[in-house]
Amino acid sequence: MNLSRPVRVAAATSLVVTAALSVVSILFEPEFPADPTDRLTAIADGGTSAAVSAVAFTLSQLPFLFGVIVIALYCFGRAPKLAVAGGILASLGGFGHTVFGGIALSQLAMADSPETAAMGKVVEAIESGPAIPFMAMGLLGTVLGLLLLGTALFRSQLVPHWIPLAMWGFLVVEFVGTSMSDWAAPAAGALYLVAFGGLAVHLMAPAQPNASNEASGAKMSDA
Repeated sequence: MNLSRPVRVAAATSLVVTAALSVVSILFEPEFPADPTDRLTAIADGGTSAAVSAVAFTLSQLPFLFGVIVIALYCFGRAPKLAVAGGILASLGGFGHTVFGGIALSQLAMADSPETAAMGKVVEAIESGPAIPFMAMGLLGTVLGLLLLGTALFRSQLVPHWIPLAMWGFLVVEFVGTSMSDWAAPAAGALYLVAFGGLAVHLMAPAQPNASNEASGAKMSDA
């Protein structure tokens, strides 16, 4: 789909801002133990760094939502099924992560409470109750959405292949590698910045596929 220049500029800006805020969130994020009480203690010990991480993560979701929708529109002419499915799932992921971001912001206040044990029980109740579907939506929607959008970008041949490869690499390192190595988180942030930054640069490039090329490309199967 041909996108207007203002839309391209807005999308490119959104992708860069999303990646930059995500990297900031990763770099300032304290270690989060599984136990809610210990987690609040870690947040309190993290001080300003923990606050910066939570705020950056939450803020990153708004430009993320716009960015993935534009990616889906960009690929729609050549990979319609993948673009629609990926765009919907990634949008749901962004919404779920926004809710999770709100919970993270509330934990900043809880961490300052002298009643850490009691606040820990509140966090446990939230995370084992109403937050479950939103947390699942954030994780699964983001992973599957970016996986499908990366596949749409790869198959449509609208961007260099290293862009979707970096996007897939981010998913593997962020959601698998972080449980294995302390270096996985910054590596995932770097891959995210490379993927979204590269896509932003491509969207801003003057030479773009014309409508006839996209129409002929729509015949490609993305089953």
